[in-house]
Amino acid sequence: MGEAGRPARRIGLLGGSFNPAHGGHRRISLFALQALGLDEVWWLVSPGNPLKPKAGMAPLAARLASATRQARGTRIVPTAIERELGTRYTIDTLRKLQRRYPRQRFVWLMGSDNLAQLHRWRDWRAIARAMPIAVIARPGYEGLAYASPAGAWLGRYRRSSASLTNRAGWSAPALIYLRFDPDPRSATAIRRADPDWARRFAGKVQRDRLTHHPVSPDIA
Repeated sequence: MGEAGRPARRIGLLGGSFNPAHGGHRRISLFALQALGLDEVWWLVSPGNPLKPKAGMAPLAARLASATRQARGTRIVPTAIERELGTRYTIDTLRKLQRRYPRQRFVWLMGSDNLAQLHRWRDWRAIARAMPIAVIARPGYEGLAYASPAGAWLGRYRRSSASLTNRAGWSAPALIYLRFDPDPRSATAIRRADPDWARRFAGKVQRDRLTHHPVSPDIA
């Protein structure tokens, strides 16, 4: 139970570059909110993804601004809290979030494309033990995800989305696979069609909706 006997809030965490955020991010987050009975989904706008090249990466403030625009009118909370926490790797972020928000229950959200490469992430088994993982199907990756080292290891811990309706269901490791109609949108395609998208957000200080701290446009 949370403060004053209130139930703990249920938060989905979706990490990424959001370079830029788009309707596909919004759609899968709204789906996860409903499918898992979540109170909110936090978009963790990464200062820098160790597995992605820096070339072509827009400034953090612009990426946060694009996420804020996409999240309007929803229970999605874009945040650049990883910059404040000083973390670059997912496992470090999750541990610090759990310490900072001990009364929340977190579930990590990822696409099946990321599950296929999860074994390349730092301390990926520790990530799996930190909180449940909900995997959202993406076309062309399901077979790779199941056959990957992380997919095979997590396979023994599969649960239904209904398991999160009780406190015991939030124990980890836990793998919840969510079926979802494919969404063809991608940040790569958007950047190809509109390579100057970040300029629309240039020079604007963004207010982080989670921390309420400003994010300067001068921060890369």
